Amino acid sequence: MNLHAIRAIYLFEMARAWRTIAQSLIAPVISTSLYFVVFGAAIGHRINEVGGISYGAFIVPGLVMLSLLTHSISNASFGIYFPRFSGTIYEVLSAPVSHLEILVSYVGAAATKSLILGVIIMATATFFVPLRIDHPLWMLLFLVLTCVTFSLFGFIIGIWADGFEKLQLVPLLIVTPLTFLGGSFYSIDMLPAFWQKVTLLNPVVYLISGFRWSFYSIADVSVVVSLVMTLAFLVACLIIVLWMFRTGYRLKP
Repeated sequence: MNLHAIRAIYLFEMARAWRTIAQSLIAPVISTSLYFVVFGAAIGHRINEVGGISYGAFIVPGLVMLSLLTHSISNASFGIYFPRFSGTIYEVLSAPVSHLEILVSYVGAAATKSLILGVIIMATATFFVPLRIDHPLWMLLFLVLTCVTFSLFGFIIGIWADGFEKLQLVPLLIVTPLTFLGGSFYSIDMLPAFWQKVTLLNPVVYLISGFRWSFYSIADVSVVVSLVMTLAFLVACLIIVLWMFRTGYRLKP
């Protein structure tokens, strides 16, 4: 394992985040704070509690997941797409660095940035709502798994995309709607029976449900099922990335 190469690429990607800190951290925190103000204040007066939890506190895990999913994808996709766009990816591929080391570097940096953002958002939430974490280890596990899994997914998008507009295509048209419809702002028990079954086809439901359980010990689906679904998506993304490296899909001319 070439630790020097991993460290070099990792630090380069992290340095890019600090250079664009307003876009990477400040803007997402402000946007999430507005969600607390709008949903917590406006809708919170109409919905007092969900599962015995105040509505403002109930939506915190969903808002954290919304930010983690979108920014994990965007961080990883841009991180690998820009070297492809500029042509510097060929220098990395020709260097004595394995595919696994490249993957660990880029995905590790993207996941780290998303993890920092998630912690900051949760800290910000304490200024708006009373927040408690019943299962901190499970919360950390879901937090890390989500960051890594969707950074891998973003890495796939960054290799697949052949233009800057495609980098935002999947997050805006697929991931964000699935997150909003995945129980970020409500419990799926509040839906009619038919739509409850349909909602279970949404993979984001399992992420949000497991993450919310780690806070308040309430969940729409079993926490074990949530963990298994998250790990399954992680393995699927890893297999696709390894296939892309092995075949040189859009990485080699």
